[in-house]
Amino acid sequence: MTLGGCDDKSAQSQAAPPPPPVTVAQPVKRIVTDWDEFTGRFEAVEEVQVRARVGGFVNSVEFKDGAIVHAGDLLYIIDPRPFEAVVLQAEGQLADARAKGELAKRDLERGLNLVQTSAVSEQVVDQRRQALQAARAAETQAEGSLKAAQLNVEFTHVLAPITGRVSRHLVTPGNLVQGSEGGATLLTSIVSLDPIYVYFDVDEATYQRNSKLWFEGRRPSSRDTANPVQVMLTGETKPSHEGKMDFLDNRLDVSTATLRSRAVIPNKDLSILPGQFGRVRLIGSSPYEALLIPDTAIATDQSRKIVFVVKDDNTVEARAVTLGPLDEGLRVIREGLKPEDHVIVDGLQRARVGAKVTPKMAQAPAETKAPAGDKPAADAKPAAGAKP
Repeated sequence: MTLGGCDDKSAQSQAAPPPPPVTVAQPVKRIVTDWDEFTGRFEAVEEVQVRARVGGFVNSVEFKDGAIVHAGDLLYIIDPRPFEAVVLQAEGQLADARAKGELAKRDLERGLNLVQTSAVSEQVVDQRRQALQAARAAETQAEGSLKAAQLNVEFTHVLAPITGRVSRHLVTPGNLVQGSEGGATLLTSIVSLDPIYVYFDVDEATYQRNSKLWFEGRRPSSRDTANPVQVMLTGETKPSHEGKMDFLDNRLDVSTATLRSRAVIPNKDLSILPGQFGRVRLIGSSPYEALLIPDTAIATDQSRKIVFVVKDDNTVEARAVTLGPLDEGLRVIREGLKPEDHVIVDGLQRARVGAKVTPKMAQAPAETKAPAGDKPAADAKPAAGAKP
């Protein structure tokens, strides 16, 4: 019995453990587009400082601080009575000038009739003609004075010049404001919100790379093409707004070696305010076919990035890879993998280079059911940023 027990223990010690299980998957093949990321700041497309155009006492404030106002909405009322009095004076001066002009016209007509019978001299006719011209000039001057006075009355009602969000009121009723002739008083400000600009600076290396792609015909230039951009706001992990390129500066900033750029972003919900920061993603390549794997399947070996591949004999092999950007949660692999490779995506801690494993194929996502080596179906969902 003692000998029999020793034989059982030796048999158990000699039995090899089964290969550890791991989950493998083939790289996903699809059309992707590279994006460059920059830090940008939002600015209003239109921004107006509302100032008084005539001086006087403020009668009332007709808007709510921080509200949305539309072009033509009443903002302030300045006491119009002094200007209305000037209008009355101008109307009287115009009526007087018109009466004098009518009298001068009749005098000239009589003179023209009398000169034919030599009852008056040519000199008298010339004098009456000059008097008519002076009367008409005085009438024109009176009309201009009346229009200026009417404009001043109109300016006592301060209207919103643009549609946007108004700031707080800077002058309360009862205060005296100065007009444009004496340093106009700032009343408030208005900024437009939809659409909105986002400004960002492109570094020189990225600018040169994009210029090279443009010369090679692999990427349209943002100077003459409204290239798409995506924007992530502070705290967001994926883009929430999309827009188009609108402007590139004509030279690089010599102090920062960057090129000031601008994109236009629709802001229908008015959630973005001027002054906010955001991450701007600009198209950085033409669409191309790439292999992608989960970012969690990538390990680091000193300065190298590696993945573990299960060969046909179920042994593990380490492959050095060159990484690209993230695309919908998957990492683009530029070099080091083939479409038919089986990459370990789960169980990396149980894998050893040269050792055998028990691979289990991971379930493909619904949108990538086809094998990696096949072309994507016509109705397959395209990657973010991909073009048809």
